[in-house]
Amino acid sequence: MTEAVEKKNLSLRGGKSAEAFRTISEAAGELELPQHVLRFWETKFPHIRPLKRGGGRRYYRPEDLLLLRRIRDLLYDDGYTIRGVQKLLRRNDGKTPGNDDDSQREGIVLDKRQQAELADMLGELEELRDLLRAAPKD
Repeated sequence: MTEAVEKKNLSLRGGKSAEAFRTISEAAGELELPQHVLRFWETKFPHIRPLKRGGGRRYYRPEDLLLLRRIRDLLYDDGYTIRGVQKLLRRNDGKTPGNDDDSQREGIVLDKRQQAELADMLGELEELRDLLRAAPKD
């Protein structure tokens, strides 16, 4: 979905202008996520930086909402792990790729089930690597 269409959709749902800042409750409502998930993602994705005002109230910019929506889609729809999304963000300087993920850009076409299986395998391999690194050396 293009950025212009995304912004239009955001403004239609919330009743606010697409350029208006959102509170955490408004952002969570638009993204259909609990507020604690947004707070957690802020700890995992340094690219999410809502403005914080007195009392620690968070205000999300339109570009924050676009990034949060894309992260949600990558995690929940495309089967990425948090670590996988972090790598995508680092590789793309904070911008997540559109609907064409890395495998499609390299000429490999995988369906969502295959992507999820590969993401799970990668997660397991990374866990094994971490266990091996932590194992005592004889």
